[in-house]
Amino acid sequence: MFRAHALTKRRGPDTATPLPDARDREPVPASTPLTGHIQRLFQHIRAFDRLRPAVWNGTLTTFWVLFAVLDVSTGGWRTVAVDRQVPEALVFPMSIAFSAPLLWRRSHPLLVLAFMAPFSLVNVWTGAVVQVSLLQEIVVFNIAVRLPMRTLARSGALLATPLVIASGRFPDDWGRLVLPHVWMFAVAALAGILVRTRKEYTEALVDRADRLERERDQQARLAAAAERTRIAREMHDIIGHNLSVITGLADGGSYAVARSPERAAQALDAIGTTSRQALDDLRRLLGVLRDQPEDADRTPQPTLDDIDALLEGVRRAGLPVRLDIQGTPPTQPPSPGRQLTAYRVVQESLTNTLKHAGAAPSLTADVTLTYRPGTLEALITDNGTSRSDGRTSGPTGPTGQGLTGMRARASLYDGTLEAGPSAEAGWQVRLRLPLEDSS
Repeated sequence: MFRAHALTKRRGPDTATPLPDARDREPVPASTPLTGHIQRLFQHIRAFDRLRPAVWNGTLTTFWVLFAVLDVSTGGWRTVAVDRQVPEALVFPMSIAFSAPLLWRRSHPLLVLAFMAPFSLVNVWTGAVVQVSLLQEIVVFNIAVRLPMRTLARSGALLATPLVIASGRFPDDWGRLVLPHVWMFAVAALAGILVRTRKEYTEALVDRADRLERERDQQARLAAAAERTRIAREMHDIIGHNLSVITGLADGGSYAVARSPERAAQALDAIGTTSRQALDDLRRLLGVLRDQPEDADRTPQPTLDDIDALLEGVRRAGLPVRLDIQGTPPTQPPSPGRQLTAYRVVQESLTNTLKHAGAAPSLTADVTLTYRPGTLEALITDNGTSRSDGRTSGPTGPTGQGLTGMRARASLYDGTLEAGPSAEAGWQVRLRLPLEDSS
């Protein structure tokens, strides 16, 4: 839970919350530079274009069609024409052919440019050189924005072919025929490439922000799930063990109440002590889950030094337990996490013995801690009797979480855990735990 909260904070504001949309931003103050007003104007135009593309396409196309009609009707095309004697009956359809197809410049830009190519050839061959022929560069801009770069190169070749032919027909006027188209093509292509680059960069940033947000949420969910599993494991170990001890003490006290009232009183006193200890442990665990974890009461987790106190509580519950330590403990004690793992495995194994091994007077358990170079081995055995179903006693319930929790603890430190019937009688649990992290 807290790990997930730290992950969320560590990401920072750039991934925790998305940037506001341009339409949600506050109005630009009067002191904003001119570029700010221009940028805001472009944002409004792009927003309108996204919402109503047909309106924008129709408006732009209508403007250029009217411009073409006025250019022909006023005779403005003759100011740049190589041959002013070209009949208007030919100039007018050429002008419409260069302006009206702009309506499809976005959906089919290459097809529109191919449609204009024959009229471009007629335009330069006759010497009319109408100015609206430069509208082909608007189509080039859309090709640069939307289509692959090789398509842009093909469009350049398509535009250059009529110009090369015109240079051969009017060698003295090749500058007027070629240079304006070359410059306009370069400007349109570069502008389209810049717009496309910025658009792809913005989309990449948005995609990265989305992926980071999804990754953050996923990591938070994984961290929360891992934390819930850890808390459930701790509560199982704490409450399960203490309840098993209390059950054993209660059974022993009820048995001794008639024959030995003093032993029954001792059992009741031990039940009270164990219950208070369980409540204290539970309060500390739940205190960490509060909204103010810094105020929670934190007690160090059990270590191997607390094994004696654990075994003493089990003995009070009526299970004789022997402890045997073999080998020489390392100079540097095992890490607290490894010690806690060994402690919990011993605790859970003895709890399972109390719950599953029956109540025979001869029931005993042995705990052997063996230190080997780089390894700690814990062996917990009991001599429990077989149950009525023919299976050896032990934590074999299909819904039990004890073995699952022990194996999960061992795997955190590359350890192994084996549980099953012992070679003699009863049940055994063997834990092998490396004392150092594997490199």
